[in-house]
Amino acid sequence: MTKFQIPKIGAITTSFMVFLTSTRTALADLPPGNAITIDDVSGIVGIIARFMIVMSMVLAVIFIVLSGIMTMMAQADPAKFSKGLLRLKHAAIGAGVVLATGVIINTVATLVDRSFFCQISILGICLY
Repeated sequence: MTKFQIPKIGAITTSFMVFLTSTRTALADLPPGNAITIDDVSGIVGIIARFMIVMSMVLAVIFIVLSGIMTMMAQADPAKFSKGLLRLKHAAIGAGVVLATGVIINTVATLVDRSFFCQISILGICLY
């Protein structure tokens, strides 16, 4: 360590301590709120996962269309044609991975929800 780094560390530590003490007094004045439940967390994670899957599929479709256009624009150039086919292959693999991720997420969600092992269900109630 040089002489110049020691005052920087001291200033950062002092700033952090001031931030912590000011935050502590600010948080002490907050009214009590509702507790976060597992259902809330599950709902938020589900919404985020669905959004990410939908946006990934939109991107996959865009890349598939662009690779088709690139392949058609290749005309007689075999290098451009193979590059377009390779891009199409990668876009299809990406779409497959996104769809497989959706299946995995839904399977894990049913395992956590304990509805995966239900053999007989009537109106959403597991009988056996």
